[in-house]
Amino acid sequence: MSVEPRIIHDNKTLFESFEELSAGDIVIGRVRLRPGEEHLLLDLVARGVVLFPSATSQLCSRSKVFQARLLGRFMIPGTAPVYDMHDMMRLVSEYGKQGVERVVCKIDRANGGLGVLLYSSIEEVYSQAVLGVLRFPFVAQPFQEECCDVRVVMLGDTVDAYQRHNPHNFRHNLHCGGTGSPWVLSAEQAEFCHKVMARSGFPYAHIDLLLSPAGDFRLTEINLRGGLRGARICQDDYDRAVEKIHAALVAGQLQRHGRQGTTYLDP
Repeated sequence: MSVEPRIIHDNKTLFESFEELSAGDIVIGRVRLRPGEEHLLLDLVARGVVLFPSATSQLCSRSKVFQARLLGRFMIPGTAPVYDMHDMMRLVSEYGKQGVERVVCKIDRANGGLGVLLYSSIEEVYSQAVLGVLRFPFVAQPFQEECCDVRVVMLGDTVDAYQRHNPHNFRHNLHCGGTGSPWVLSAEQAEFCHKVMARSGFPYAHIDLLLSPAGDFRLTEINLRGGLRGARICQDDYDRAVEKIHAALVAGQLQRHGRQGTTYLDP
């Protein structure tokens, strides 16, 4: 006789029943973790607990370094996660060979553009890292001139895209004086976003693209959540779309395992 899976919708219930969860149980929504607690996601997955969104997507959302490690081939050529001085020294040589001048570094876990730093050269980055001013790990990438910043919101069949522009700040922060305007996403750009999501296990996403004057585009960041300033979709519609995706994921999981009834664990 099979045991029906438990479905958990909130973090309070999740951690109250953490040790009792077993293979086939389902956790819906992002798991709130303090820095250093990410191993709990590994423990859940190892026990066969199903996470929606996936553990990989939740880790990517928390760590820009993990994004660069996992999705580097979708990013600006030369983008690299830097974990230690060995990586730093290797990058000095690589950027030197490529003639890279200005460099952008992204501090891990910093959001809203607050951890995006611009350096005049990779040697300056090296000096800051050696002196302990720039702490490991972080992401390094060549600075791109005169690029267009586009935010894409992917919610199943709902897709919203808008350009973010700030003439006084290369980060194009909307909350620091930037403006947003609708963007028509091309079929190629939409396909690119789907490939990024498939590789990193995102069921929905906020995806930031960097478009060059030549029309090339690359991934800069991806997140499960993000601001909607500049988007056409409102917060309520966004939340309903996410709930619909979660419901479809759960229904698919139950159908695959031939289960009908469920035990819900709510506060």
